[in-house]
Amino acid sequence: MADAEKIPVRIGPRDNVAWKVPVPSGFSSPVVVGDKLFLTAFEDKKLFTIAYARADGKELWRKQAPAEKIEAFHKTEGSPAASTIATDGERVVAYFGSCGLICYDLNGQEQWRFEMPMAESGLDFGSGTSPVLVDGLVILVRDLKNDARLLAVNVKTGSIVWETKRDGKATAWSSPTVWETPSGKQLAIPGFGRMAGYDLKSGKEVWAVTGMPAACCTTPVVADGNLVFAGWSPGEDFKLPSFDDLLKGNDKNGNGALDKEEAANTFIKDFFDNNDTNKDGKITREEWDANAKFMAASKNSSFVLKPGGIGDVTKTHVVWKQTKGLPYVPSPLVYRGQVYTVSMRGGVTARDVKTGKDVYLDEGVGLSGVYASPVASNGNIYLFGLDGSVVVLEAGDSPTVVHRAKLGERVAATPAIVDGTLYVRTAKTLYAFAEKK
Repeated sequence: MADAEKIPVRIGPRDNVAWKVPVPSGFSSPVVVGDKLFLTAFEDKKLFTIAYARADGKELWRKQAPAEKIEAFHKTEGSPAASTIATDGERVVAYFGSCGLICYDLNGQEQWRFEMPMAESGLDFGSGTSPVLVDGLVILVRDLKNDARLLAVNVKTGSIVWETKRDGKATAWSSPTVWETPSGKQLAIPGFGRMAGYDLKSGKEVWAVTGMPAACCTTPVVADGNLVFAGWSPGEDFKLPSFDDLLKGNDKNGNGALDKEEAANTFIKDFFDNNDTNKDGKITREEWDANAKFMAASKNSSFVLKPGGIGDVTKTHVVWKQTKGLPYVPSPLVYRGQVYTVSMRGGVTARDVKTGKDVYLDEGVGLSGVYASPVASNGNIYLFGLDGSVVVLEAGDSPTVVHRAKLGERVAATPAIVDGTLYVRTAKTLYAFAEKK
């Protein structure tokens, strides 16, 4: 949110473009520090942190990450440069699942690196979590197939301050949220089936909420002292067919498994490699049933949590809970007393943040798939679709569209708003939108 900023309502390939420059691929969101803007990127099988000049988009520097091997990732739905940087205004800290954390000063001089084993994510979708920086600590959660953990690193030295094991039952892609409570600062972290709260100073778990998506991608937000979560993943209202149904008419060679060529005419043609978990070139009943079991554990929900709880607070500190109109990847936006969420199909939902009552539910506004989180400024909400669609809504009791446009390129990154300018990263371009003077 940047309510005082007067960014333009009309944005598009030819509307209010202050400048635009080509950028390498990546899903990380733009981050502004002073007169610079930072992205992470993936180009020519290499990973980079890149600085641009805010004034005109000129590339100022780029530094390659020390990755010996690139982590597995889905070619369209993931990226090895998906994590957004963290900053304290003096340093920028980049995270790559392929190699770990790297800290630079604003001029691109490496300060330290905290190397980690290459991430192995569930179904090989790739990393999604971003680091956060608070009170001199870089906080990172790695909910991976192996060695799941939460850690705090000193931002000045790169040394470990504390480390906490996570349950490691399944991968999650959410980022930590810093929650200031009467008991001190806590870290709220969604994961497989539960969200846990940790003491910032010690890393010890304080509370937990159960009934969460199986594959958490969204990040909670804080509003009026409470924690607001909304998340969905396939499972409750999108179930996989049985393995026998998958094989019907498709198992041409009769081997009781689904080979890659046989999957070409099925709904999983673009996700064959993700479901072939042992990478032997076929999907077996065991692999399919294991993935189905994982998805079936999903409990999709949106809720508000009040602070002060210890232990399992599911029944004691949840103020309200809803199960419809939920986002898959975009995090919720709390703006002018309402919680806005955007579903995977592009439906927009608004709820009263105090009561959870629906203001409107899953309203179509002309979007299809959505990964970018909504942002707000000056009474308007800006939404971006994977097909490059731009929809600007007027905040309020109905989904009133005040502008539509098409950028012509996929948008998966969340925009940034600074000094009357909206920075948008598409698949190949970085835009700066501002009212022309």
